Amino acid sequence: MRQAEFDAKGSRIRWTEVPGAEPARVYVHGLGSMSSVYHAHIAARPELAGRRSLFVDLPGHGISDRPEHFGYTLEEHADALAAALDAAGLTGAELIAHSMGGSVAIVLAHRRPELVSRLVLAEANLDPFPPVTAGSSGIAAFTEDAFVHDAYARVLGTVGPLWAATMRLADPRALHRSAVGLRRGSDPTMRTILEGLTTLDRLYLQGEDSGELPGRTGLEAAGVRVVTVPGAGHNIMFDNPDVFAEAVAGRL
Repeated sequence: MRQAEFDAKGSRIRWTEVPGAEPARVYVHGLGSMSSVYHAHIAARPELAGRRSLFVDLPGHGISDRPEHFGYTLEEHADALAAALDAAGLTGAELIAHSMGGSVAIVLAHRRPELVSRLVLAEANLDPFPPVTAGSSGIAAFTEDAFVHDAYARVLGTVGPLWAATMRLADPRALHRSAVGLRRGSDPTMRTILEGLTTLDRLYLQGEDSGELPGRTGLEAAGVRVVTVPGAGHNIMFDNPDVFAEAVAGRL
């Protein structure tokens, strides 16, 4: 396990790492998740072997610190992730990022372009104020204190065992602030940033069961490759790991 300080008070972002060739692949999880849980089984596949791989837990999640003073906005998450990549000595990394992690990866590519050479985004949040059915909207609907002291336990009982298994390891206050930050989005918006990152190889994966991706035509016109993954919902890496691995390997 490795770590790097991401704020002035010594808080640490942590990751586990598999050695290998550069450019490194950096796996970034979604809201209430963990990178190794969602991505280690993908990185271990034969077609992806031999590459340096980092499984980073964002602040407030998994094995990383969860400071109460931290804001957990998309920009702050991106800066913390940049601290990890800097400490790891990386430039031009490939970011494989899911859901909220995709939003963080987009913001990182905008703020620190030298760190990123490629984006593989699995159902990344591209727009502020997602539908009320989205998990982040449900969490953000509570006040922070109400979520921390009451609703967090009830939400764990309703999200299903897969998400609950990692959400219960996230700090409730960090989880709520991350959801609020995701709902607020970035400025410019994640979609606008992604469309403007024309020097990067950009691949967006949409699960077939999630329906048509809003604004797909505009993304494709901006050079973003959009692939609909058959037999998959939001968690593409679990629902169709074969196609997900092909995407990471650059074979789609």
